[in-house]
Amino acid sequence: MTDLTGKHALVTGGGTGIGLAIATSLADAGAQVTITGRRADVLDDAAATHDNLHAATMDVTSEDDIRAAVTAARDARGPITICVANAGIAEGRKLSKTPTELWRKVMAVNLDGVFLTVRECLHDMEGEDWGRVIAISSIAGVKGLKGAGAYSASKHGVIGLIRSLSEDYLGSNLTFNAICPAYVDTDIVSRNVDAIAEKIGGDREAAMAMMRDVNKHKRLIRPEEVAAAAMWMVSPGSESVNGQTIEIAGGQM
Repeated sequence: MTDLTGKHALVTGGGTGIGLAIATSLADAGAQVTITGRRADVLDDAAATHDNLHAATMDVTSEDDIRAAVTAARDARGPITICVANAGIAEGRKLSKTPTELWRKVMAVNLDGVFLTVRECLHDMEGEDWGRVIAISSIAGVKGLKGAGAYSASKHGVIGLIRSLSEDYLGSNLTFNAICPAYVDTDIVSRNVDAIAEKIGGDREAAMAMMRDVNKHKRLIRPEEVAAAAMWMVSPGSESVNGQTIEIAGGQM
């Protein structure tokens, strides 16, 4: 197993789903992991499951919030050299029916939140001359999803940001990569299933099948599968993996 003892990681949206799976894997490898989110009770419950998990309430749409949380985490556990920008929202709407407020909300969380979080952590990585940045994008970031224009655009933007950062730091000991999962078995999928079921007459099984079958292997992806990819990216031997999009979708998209 990779030994991350002495490393400090920050995982946004780390209280549930993909974020918690990645945070727990990092903690199991010995890293001290600051998990952030807006719901203190959820974060506290998650942190209670592992001695190396530490809760910090933070809203990724607030620059002041991010600066304060990163500063407090750094003061408590040292420089942040692993940044997992995972926090995001998934709200589907046909573009012609997307109000400006929804567009800006999605961009603020999914794209601005990644930019602001990574920017704050970069100061530590530059100082330590080592860093790993992983952004959780989506298959929507590489192919686009019908009826989810704002979401798809935000996730495409995340990939563009990661690729640009990788070019900025070529030749250094910092790497930047994006993981692009298809549908993962998380609360977000459950909420979307409920919304789809309501639109198609209450058939939740049919709604689940609509999402599940987007995945090439016709099953929902486990959060631990995404975490395994993230762990590879922070492990020795991945130093030349930089500016990449790793699709976890059960087959070619």
